[in-house]
Amino acid sequence: MRKLNLLFFAVVGVMMAAMPVLAQAPVEHVVDNNVGTKALAACVGFAIAVFGGAIGQSRIGAAACEGAARNPGAAAKIQTMMILGLALIESLVLFALVIVFAKA
Repeated sequence: MRKLNLLFFAVVGVMMAAMPVLAQAPVEHVVDNNVGTKALAACVGFAIAVFGGAIGQSRIGAAACEGAARNPGAAAKIQTMMILGLALIESLVLFALVIVFAKA
C-alpha cells in the first residue's frame, strides 16, 4: 500500500509540475499543428476503452457460465442479467467511439 501511495503522489507531482507548460499567451491566427497528435490520442483513448470493455465482458461471461453451472435452475435469470450487463458495457464503448469522432 505504501508503494501505491508513493506512486500516486509521484504521478500527481509530475502532473502538477507540467502545468506551466500549458499556460501560453493567446496569439492571433494560430495554426493548429496538433491534428495528428489529437487523432493519435483519441485512438489510444478509444483503445483503452475497448480493452476495458472487453475485459468487463469476458468477466461477465465467465461469471454467468459459472453461475449457470452451479445453479442450472437459475440459468434463465442469470442469462437475462448477463445480457443487460453486456449491453450496458457495449453502450459505454460506443459512447467512447462517439467522443473520439467528436473530438478528433
